Amino acid sequence: MRLHWHRQDLRAADNTGLTAAVEDEALPVFVFDPEILEHGAPPRVAFMLDALESLQETYREKGSDLLVAHGDPAEELPRLIEEHEAEGVTWNRDYTGLARERDRRVEDALADAGSEYERFHDAVHHEPGSITTNDGDPYSVFTYFGNKWLDHGKEDSYPEPDAAGLADADGEELPSLNDLGFEQPDATLPNAGTEAARDRLDAFCEDDIHVYEEERDDLASEPTSRLSQDLSYGTIGIREVYERTEEAMESAETDEQRESIADFRSELAWREFNIDVIYHNPSNVSQNHKDFQNPIDWREDEDELDAWKAGETGYPVVDAAMRQLKEEAYIHNRARMIVGSFLTKDLRQDWRRGYEHFRDLLVDHNTPNDNGNWQWIGSTGTDAQPYFRVFNPMKQGSDYDPEAEYVARYVPELEAVDPEDIHSWHELSEAEREEVAPEYPAPIVDHGERREEAISMFEQARGGDDDDDEDEE
Repeated sequence: MRLHWHRQDLRAADNTGLTAAVEDEALPVFVFDPEILEHGAPPRVAFMLDALESLQETYREKGSDLLVAHGDPAEELPRLIEEHEAEGVTWNRDYTGLARERDRRVEDALADAGSEYERFHDAVHHEPGSITTNDGDPYSVFTYFGNKWLDHGKEDSYPEPDAAGLADADGEELPSLNDLGFEQPDATLPNAGTEAARDRLDAFCEDDIHVYEEERDDLASEPTSRLSQDLSYGTIGIREVYERTEEAMESAETDEQRESIADFRSELAWREFNIDVIYHNPSNVSQNHKDFQNPIDWREDEDELDAWKAGETGYPVVDAAMRQLKEEAYIHNRARMIVGSFLTKDLRQDWRRGYEHFRDLLVDHNTPNDNGNWQWIGSTGTDAQPYFRVFNPMKQGSDYDPEAEYVARYVPELEAVDPEDIHSWHELSEAEREEVAPEYPAPIVDHGERREEAISMFEQARGGDDDDDEDEE
């Protein structure tokens, strides 16, 4: 018998390490690690507990159970191996610096105890370091990485183990959110577990994947998969997701549909690119990836930061996105770019302040992806948005929410306001704003002025003027 240590692979199906463990009879275990929980937040921990409950029920239906332990895995795993007379333990790799350091400690403890262990590649199609330049270096530009990612073969998914491959066990009940020191989140969270993830994948592949390329940025309809939290916690396997895209590709009827499916696959590649970047640059979690000649002169205006967090900036699409974050612990990807640009360019605030706020509120927070996205929009990361291209929040709203449906959904003060007035809110006089939406604030900054300040700020950090053409999106 071997233990299988679940971490960010909260599923029984398509699980590489678990599949290996069942060859000798697997006993699943999850360890509530206080050091990891210190980095948690109510939405994510609540979703994780729901996913664990679903996983535990899966095992119980097969006559087994998910054992629950509390403490340092370097102490708990050797204890469980001895207690259950197991031959060793399997687990699937995680690629952040914090997880790798934890794994090193666990490996040392298991070696000292004379226990066997085996680690597996599972969370991504292609392990960090397996897609490189011709010189063997990691990529810093997504396009080249993405092309190679698409060309690399993909493994088949693994079946869910049957009862014969699982050890008889009786585990304890899972702790509550309060037991772990967290309050109930204010946001409404998605259903957790493999069945819920598969329902989302089914719905996406039946329809929206075929229009993904054309409509993915539409804020009101949002034809996206909504699988981000499922991939983050591993309630569904990446191989299973890719196989569904292959089925969709086979059934596609037009070139446009095939291009849309390919575009969604590109997003899967982006996820692995961000993981590859953080694997090779663990300091990116707290430091700029790019080197600047001078420090970036970020502002530290707390009132402006609070207005951004509260969705009270006076820029309708920005406020709609920030309120969606509070209500759903989620933001549409286009909206994430809009609010990220607004924070780092219009408010000139350090991207790390946005990253920390998202980490506290997002149910799908994932260190490599969120860090990569924030450094991209903040013009400090790999393959970053050029600093001289600044998102115009009003243009973004009119382009991707032309009828202001998204804004009306999350900003009730503007629900009855004409879309034209919403998209020109910054141009209305005080009297006009008071007449159409007296409860909604005026813009807290002038976008045109702040855009020029942001460009100047980055030019100063770079050590002088830049010859690149300035642009606004």
